Amino acid sequence: MKNAAVIGAGTIGLSWTALFAHHGLTVRVTDPRPDLAEAVSQALAQFAPHLGTTAEDLASRVHLAEDVTESVKDADVVQENGPENVEFKKELFAKLVAEAPAHALLLSSSSAIPSTAFTAEIDGTRVLIGHPFNPPHLIPLVEVVPGEQTSQESVDRAVEFYTLLGRTPVVERKEIPGFVGNRLQNALNREAIYLVEQGVVSPAELDLILTRSLGIRWATVGPFLGSHLGGGPGGYRHMAEHIGKSMKKMWAGLGNPSQSPEEQERLIEAVEQAYGSSTYSDLAETRDRKQLAVLHAVEEN
Repeated sequence: MKNAAVIGAGTIGLSWTALFAHHGLTVRVTDPRPDLAEAVSQALAQFAPHLGTTAEDLASRVHLAEDVTESVKDADVVQENGPENVEFKKELFAKLVAEAPAHALLLSSSSAIPSTAFTAEIDGTRVLIGHPFNPPHLIPLVEVVPGEQTSQESVDRAVEFYTLLGRTPVVERKEIPGFVGNRLQNALNREAIYLVEQGVVSPAELDLILTRSLGIRWATVGPFLGSHLGGGPGGYRHMAEHIGKSMKKMWAGLGNPSQSPEEQERLIEAVEQAYGSSTYSDLAETRDRKQLAVLHAVEEN
């Protein structure tokens, strides 16, 4: 992999661009946004310190392309980061299959749409999902999700590619809307919204509860190993046999937030009240600094 095409220069696409360039790939990025050059420049300056390099070094390997055709003309790998829209992806991937080199791996950062949904009418043997978590230049996980047509060779190449980028690719055995990470996130978010709607806690208090308990545990061992350890010497079996029944009863009582327009507005205002005094850039910088600290601590132990 020497040449990469990045289609879409939003938050995810810009982060991929920096990561690809940091690992020595020549990157051609394209997006119809009128401020593309400025957005790329700002992103490289913002992300370079996280990667232990300079914006100038990254920029030396990043080039702006006028359109998709130019961006993929000599690509070994394409990372698409467009809208979550099936029709958009159908049209785009038909173009990619036709215009990208025959050996190019065609990856989508789709957050919820499986590749089978937009490859039914094209050759999808080299098309698959490479779904990251924001921002992908920091968060290691990449969900690798093959479609019904995806070849095993393409899956293996995708795993090798992301591994060489220092990511942690996990191949998922079945396609399911939202994949695994976002389904887990949405399940937790649903209960979080419900608890705030019911007046149990404020948004800031809920964030504090999670970051001072489960967030620490899950960042180090995950939910299943956490439960296994929670069962003491008896492990997960003890946990399931002794606490499982009460946990199962709790499932039935999990919340179903209304999210009516009025409730949604109240929630938005509560979040803005908690965090609106800080700028997006300041909040993101604090988040990334803390995430790096967690990653470094986990890797060192």
